[in-house]
Amino acid sequence: MLALILNACAPQRSLLQQIQHDGVLQVLTRNSPTTYYNGPHGTSGLEYDLITAFADYLGVKAEIRSEDKLDNILEQIESGQVHIAAAGLTVTEQRKNRLRFTPPYQYITQQLIYRTGTVRPRSIKDLLDGDLEVIANSSHAERLKVLKEEVPALKWRENTEAKSTELLNLVAEQLIDFTIADSNEAALHRRFHPELRVAFDISEPEGLAWALRPGKDDSLYQEALKFFDSLQESGKLEQMLAQYYGHVRKYNYAGTPTYLRHIKQRMSRYQPLFERAALENDLDWRLLAAVAYQESNWNPRAVSPTGVRGIMMLTRNTAKQLGIKKRTDPAQSIEGGARYIKSLYQRFPEVSEPDRIWLTLAAYNVGFGHVKDARIITAQRGGDANKWMDVKESLPLLRLRKWYKKTRYGYARGHEPVRYVENIRSYYDILRWRAERDAPAQNSLAFSLPAL
Repeated sequence: MLALILNACAPQRSLLQQIQHDGVLQVLTRNSPTTYYNGPHGTSGLEYDLITAFADYLGVKAEIRSEDKLDNILEQIESGQVHIAAAGLTVTEQRKNRLRFTPPYQYITQQLIYRTGTVRPRSIKDLLDGDLEVIANSSHAERLKVLKEEVPALKWRENTEAKSTELLNLVAEQLIDFTIADSNEAALHRRFHPELRVAFDISEPEGLAWALRPGKDDSLYQEALKFFDSLQESGKLEQMLAQYYGHVRKYNYAGTPTYLRHIKQRMSRYQPLFERAALENDLDWRLLAAVAYQESNWNPRAVSPTGVRGIMMLTRNTAKQLGIKKRTDPAQSIEGGARYIKSLYQRFPEVSEPDRIWLTLAAYNVGFGHVKDARIITAQRGGDANKWMDVKESLPLLRLRKWYKKTRYGYARGHEPVRYVENIRSYYDILRWRAERDAPAQNSLAFSLPAL
């Protein structure tokens, strides 16, 4: 009886205290390239990285569950079935009436998407004769309801089953005329479907944020505020956004049709060589293929003014060191290039993924010595020499006498490896997407490259 009285008198734990006591943070997310997805080497995505970092900050484990229907996500948060929704949710006035949002970690605009070859819409009135479809209960549907007040004849369908990426596919396949996508998602997906175009923005910039259950207990919410403040102040949030979107912002969409044509026309000829060389060197064959495309557009007879040649554009000295007798022979070039990438990779043992592979590719382009110099400069400037996002800011400084005169290896066109790595990342994304779409069994061929 005394124990019951004492328990009754004991103060109730706050939500934060209960989570820390249980050691589990329950999170709901969406399966999407912009949030959370299973790549060839495990789970990845901006929301996944943020939630994992927050769980570490709290000293607990994150229990993450994926839910594709937006209305289910909102209902489960509102009813308290999970602690946080980290699902790329747009903060809208309607949603703020139901949920509590953290400060935005990213800003997007809603964009109207159409297909090239059709007349570009210039305003909402141009949609009246077309087939417009959006995700049910989405911020896009909310926005259309506002626009309908201005254009009463505006009509659209709300899809309760499809994901936003699937609606983008439907536009690309000419099964619907238009859809609406957030600008971050549109930028990622347009690399896979170069026929997609952005007609215009239909909203002002809007914030993406985590959603929590409203109520008197704001202990978890207050801790989330402190967490995002620390991410902002440390520059970590900017680095995470750059990791997922930096290479996309500068991507040349105009070159995608040529790349896709080369995949169709040339890939079957060289894919077995990429697969074999990658397997022997513990690499992802699609990464190796992406490097080769950046080097030569998969042209085994390619030659540069500086004398590098072949599908992997090996120098004469590198080929000699690797025992490659004929650089223009595709099998020899690919095998040599794979071994060279592996040897460079092994020279960065202190660097974690995915930064290790980006530094490796930069070294393939500009030389290990220049990357080493850039890492030293990075540390001198207060950055992290083990982070690609910091080192890529220092590489262009190797063009300036003020900096390169202090280095061991001297002058380098340091802007080139930055562009080089960013291009390869997008080539890899596109090749992986097509390979998985056309032959899901090929996932087993991925070995050591982390999901992008």
